[in-house]
Amino acid sequence: MPAPVSVLAFDIFGTVVDWHGSIAREVQARFPGVDADAFARAWRAGYQPAMQRVRSGELGWTRIDALHRLILDGILPRFGLDHLPEAERADLNRVWHRLDPWPDTVAGLTRLKSKFVICSLSNGNLGLLTNMAKRAGLPWDCVLSAEVFKAYKPDPRTYLGVAEVFDVAPGEVMLVAAHHDDLAAARGCG
Repeated sequence: MPAPVSVLAFDIFGTVVDWHGSIAREVQARFPGVDADAFARAWRAGYQPAMQRVRSGELGWTRIDALHRLILDGILPRFGLDHLPEAERADLNRVWHRLDPWPDTVAGLTRLKSKFVICSLSNGNLGLLTNMAKRAGLPWDCVLSAEVFKAYKPDPRTYLGVAEVFDVAPGEVMLVAAHHDDLAAARGCG
């Protein structure tokens, strides 16, 4: 009989935190004349293509913060914000560190933590995830990131890496995610 699940690894963007609402609120507050929803969607639309540049070898290993900045710089002209100075661009890029959790996230994680080891497993980098957890009160036992494994999900090294970190069989780790492709990739790793 297989060992029971002992580790819950959580995807972050969309699963634990409201990336869209958080970004749209901050953009609306900073730039009232900008379509904040469209801005948030455009920024996120560059996420997979940017990671694919790393996966394909076009770019060497690059943290998500740097990829988010590349995407941001690319979309600013579309929204009439290409005039932003460096300091404001850098601060806006750190909005990803300030994402708000869903209303039931902290209470749910706290309950799960009483029975399981809970950790993040995100393509977000360690600094981003740690800052986000601190600000949002996310009670992780451990912050794990694609950065630890130098591979972006759905690379098997990310999912199997969680099992290695905790010295458990892959079947003892459960991915918690709102994304079917992420769940399917984790399932494929056992």
